[in-house]
Amino acid sequence: MESAFSKLWELGPAAFVVKVIVAAVIADALLLGFILLRRTYRRRYFAKRDRRVYEFRQKWDQLVSGEIPYDAWRLDNFDRQIVEDIVLDAFEAAGPAESARLLRFMRTTGLIEKRIFEARKHRGWQRMAALVALGRTRAPEGVPALAEGLRDSHQETRHAALRGLARTASPEAAEEILTWVSERGLQAPALLIQNALINCCRESPRMLVPYLQHANREVREMLARVLGEIPVNSIEGALIALAEDELPELRAAAARALSNADHAQAVEALSELARDSVWFVRLRAVVALGKIYDPKAIRPLLNALTDSNRLVRMRAAEGLVDRKSEMVAIFAEAVAAKDRYGLYAYFAALENAGMRKQLETDLQARVAQGDSNAASLLATLAAGELTHVHSVEPPLAPQPAAMARK
Repeated sequence: MESAFSKLWELGPAAFVVKVIVAAVIADALLLGFILLRRTYRRRYFAKRDRRVYEFRQKWDQLVSGEIPYDAWRLDNFDRQIVEDIVLDAFEAAGPAESARLLRFMRTTGLIEKRIFEARKHRGWQRMAALVALGRTRAPEGVPALAEGLRDSHQETRHAALRGLARTASPEAAEEILTWVSERGLQAPALLIQNALINCCRESPRMLVPYLQHANREVREMLARVLGEIPVNSIEGALIALAEDELPELRAAAARALSNADHAQAVEALSELARDSVWFVRLRAVVALGKIYDPKAIRPLLNALTDSNRLVRMRAAEGLVDRKSEMVAIFAEAVAAKDRYGLYAYFAALENAGMRKQLETDLQARVAQGDSNAASLLATLAAGELTHVHSVEPPLAPQPAAMARK
């Protein structure tokens, strides 16, 4: 009696096709079996995890306080991972008191030391996971390990370390990032480094000044953008020096930061920057001047109303319109400048702010008092263009005492 294999050989070349079909069927069956087995395992795993999470949640206060012995769950890898995940998630919404309690719990149980060890000794995805978890704890003792991750050869690991340092929001983390950047350059996306430094330098912006002065051009431009995003009330002198820097990015960052500085020192520097040769430096200076309610800021804004760049004119007009109590005087100065595009920018800002009606009412009140200049200004406002410039005279210029009011 012939076997199935002998009949298969009689098929000749077709036997190869049959073998391929049989092999494919077997492979598909094995793959399907693996998928079903994996789904069964994962279903049981998640069911077990949900059950343990519920049990831990029911006893969470006793767990964190130590009433439940730590050895009851810490020696089990499955339970330890669940507890750590719950703690790290709780950090995201915890206030100062709760964060301190959770951090004390992680220190007492040795979870932070475990993550520090993994961040230093592991490689690849295990090190990345440890760095991410360590950053979420915001523990100061984790900063050195995170700083070591910045010098890893893998880009993703460096990114994880940088995000972890950003979460700590501490000056120590900022110092580590600045040292790394000064040594290695921008070995991560500039936006990622910038966001990390913004979080970490808020308490001590002064630490940026030495690096702004001595780093290379690429790093200085990135640090300039950081400087423009954080409060810098304590470094007005350094900002004024940066306003004269050769790099436009630094001058623009200084202009943006000076809006938060002392007005007496800032207005003069911003007035110079408002005449800069680079348009975006002038734009930043004009925006900063618009935020400073000082009589000395009016004249630079009026000059910027005749700028060659449309954006500069628009932001200057917005800053002028914001001086609501002196609208008539400022409008008179804008008309007297005899710049059509500047006046159009002022009209646009007036409409966007919904202040046209108020200006019209103020001018009508002055016309009722017999003010001929006010009548000419009212006609210009109604026409929406420079048709009555010849009758406008300077005496309507704002008085310093009144311009001090917002």
